[in-house]
Amino acid sequence: MSASKEVLEELAISPGEYEKIVELMGREPNHVELGLFGSLWSEHCGYKHSRLLLKMFPNDSPRVLVKPGEENAGMVDIGNGLAVVMKVESHNHPSAIEPLQGAATGVGGIVRDIMTMGARPIALMNSLRFGPLTEPHNRYLFGGVVGGIGWYGNCIGVPDVGGEIYFANCYSGNPLVNAFCLGLLKKDKLVRARAIGKGNTILLVGADTGRDGIHGASGLASRSFDANERELRPTVQVGNPFLEKVLIEACLEAIVVCWDSIVGMQDLGAAGLTSSTVECADKGGVGIRIDVSCVPRRESGMTPYEVMLSESQERMLVIVKRGDEEKVKQVFYKWDLTAVEIGEVTDTKLVEIYDGKTLAASIKVAHLIDAPQYLLKGVKPAELEALQDFNFEKLELPTISATDVLLKLLASPNIASKRSVYRQFDHQVQTSTVIGPGAGDASLLRVRESTAGLALTLDGNGRLCYLDPYQGGAIAVAEACRNVSCTGAEPIALTDCLNFGNPQRPDVYYQLEEAIKGMSEMCKVLGVPIISGNVSLYNETDKKPIYPTPVVGALGLLQNVEKRCGAGFSRDGDIVILLGAAYVTSNPTTLGGSEYLDTIHKTVAGHPTIDMQLEAKVQRTCRTAIAEGLLSSAHDCSDGGLAVTLAESSILSGHGFRATFAHQGRWDAALFGEAQSRIVVSVRPEALSSLERIATGEGVKLMRLGTVGGAQFIIPDLVDTTVHMLKETWENGLEQAMQGTPTHVVTWPN
Repeated sequence: MSASKEVLEELAISPGEYEKIVELMGREPNHVELGLFGSLWSEHCGYKHSRLLLKMFPNDSPRVLVKPGEENAGMVDIGNGLAVVMKVESHNHPSAIEPLQGAATGVGGIVRDIMTMGARPIALMNSLRFGPLTEPHNRYLFGGVVGGIGWYGNCIGVPDVGGEIYFANCYSGNPLVNAFCLGLLKKDKLVRARAIGKGNTILLVGADTGRDGIHGASGLASRSFDANERELRPTVQVGNPFLEKVLIEACLEAIVVCWDSIVGMQDLGAAGLTSSTVECADKGGVGIRIDVSCVPRRESGMTPYEVMLSESQERMLVIVKRGDEEKVKQVFYKWDLTAVEIGEVTDTKLVEIYDGKTLAASIKVAHLIDAPQYLLKGVKPAELEALQDFNFEKLELPTISATDVLLKLLASPNIASKRSVYRQFDHQVQTSTVIGPGAGDASLLRVRESTAGLALTLDGNGRLCYLDPYQGGAIAVAEACRNVSCTGAEPIALTDCLNFGNPQRPDVYYQLEEAIKGMSEMCKVLGVPIISGNVSLYNETDKKPIYPTPVVGALGLLQNVEKRCGAGFSRDGDIVILLGAAYVTSNPTTLGGSEYLDTIHKTVAGHPTIDMQLEAKVQRTCRTAIAEGLLSSAHDCSDGGLAVTLAESSILSGHGFRATFAHQGRWDAALFGEAQSRIVVSVRPEALSSLERIATGEGVKLMRLGTVGGAQFIIPDLVDTTVHMLKETWENGLEQAMQGTPTHVVTWPN
């Protein structure tokens, strides 16, 4: 074996994989060729430990126009000749090293995935995880990531309309930064990421190429790393959002003006020119010839290896019909963008890389695309049995009052208002946002020139998935769809980002496989396909993995946006009803994996479960009731349990609440247990019988909880406070957690 151990480790290529490369090529690869294999056979690009598992996901429905893997993002029909494309991707490892640029370029990358299909990006969301804010380094990461998202998203003029933020010890030093983008296009104007037609020209458009991001896909996103992270900074890309904004407008204009001239388009993301050219060649069934000496550079002395593996941002590949080059270039010149010819399409089915007249690499496209696939045997983590069998009967009740417990939970960074974060994001630009961040269970966008609305949410709970990956995966899908249903929208498509540790560890592989099984089964029960996604593995620092954290993005379609429903109580005198339960359970096992158990008892234990069929019925009941105009509000009962859900509905509207329900047994389980498949709704007294009719038809039980009104929030014998106190506590919780001297003050780049 001629490649050194150090080189193979840098490229995340195993000795066995190197031997396979030599066998495929019939010779030893040179340095450039090995770099190409390292990138495209990486976990990040090749999905070596997950592709076979992902086949379990349902990905089809009458609305699905583009399935996972066919293009950069999935695509669904929303009617009236329109379609949307959407995807969520991770930028975890870069954000752990350089939080501002890591998060910023995560936004830039997901936006290019969307607009390369010909869609205008119309919404962003983020799913973020950090270690406790009591630690200065976690505050530094938190501030940098939030600053990077705000800087990049605001500059490109795409609204950031929602998402989620959670904190737990396991994310210390290994934050999760998952970026979501939604785009809108006419469904007959899809642009393919393909190269076809021998002799057609390959244009490189946008930024000059530098040395930033080299080995980002193979060396950074496809292996674990330790606390000595400074040496990895060169693998983090550097973004320029103002250039990205110009690139968006130029590409979308070129698609319209030069529709008959553009054969395909692809962004330069992970692995840069390598992945974009090879993937286009593979999808077109052709070969491709590149001359790297033609690539504009911002640094001198760059080798073919560096040019091909650079992940410099704000670059696009455009395949143009031979003879139409000047027509297409003129559009980009109009926007002051560089557009240069760097190669052509061939019929050889080879990727040929030249540096002037010197051949630097020649590899069959099929060999680069066909990364090894591993199906391992997972082993259930040994500690799970004890955690799942936790004896809740012996759990002592808190020494503080139920009112104080509620206030502590509302102040918890996982539940408290995230206004201090989303106020840094422009969520009204493009003027289509109807429900913005923090205002409801899901965000809602108006579809221009239509009565329709699009509901969006990102959801995941790593703590539940840690305790039972199968049930936790199912719950992630259920909660995402439940949040969309609470607006009145029907869930029509999902995207996911699977954040896990080292898959070569049997316990982590078990988590990954079981989570995918649970997600898949819940999707089938709800009848919602997964149309795109991303897998982010090796999320561990110093051999300590994160919680298994599948994040699910849900898209819902509301035929009439005016028939939407909010999460806050809206009318004094309304009756508050719990959908999905006939009584308020005091079963202590519902405290398993709860925010209450973690915050008050400093314990993560229990065995979360979900009744999938009940979940589907509860969501249908909620949507039907909203469509008939019966509900004044609908709010998913999840983090913090029933008491927190009721408190949030009061906080969001300013209306008080007085409970009439009774419970038997433990009050902490009754108020703060997190049993699934429950929605708190409010309804006019005269509409209650109609709600009961719908619920009976679905086989869903209802329970009367109390009445909306006044300025007090009262659950007799348990909680007695004011809405003002609840709101003050909830709104200031995150800021109080941030108190302390940060190690770094985040400033946006000029």
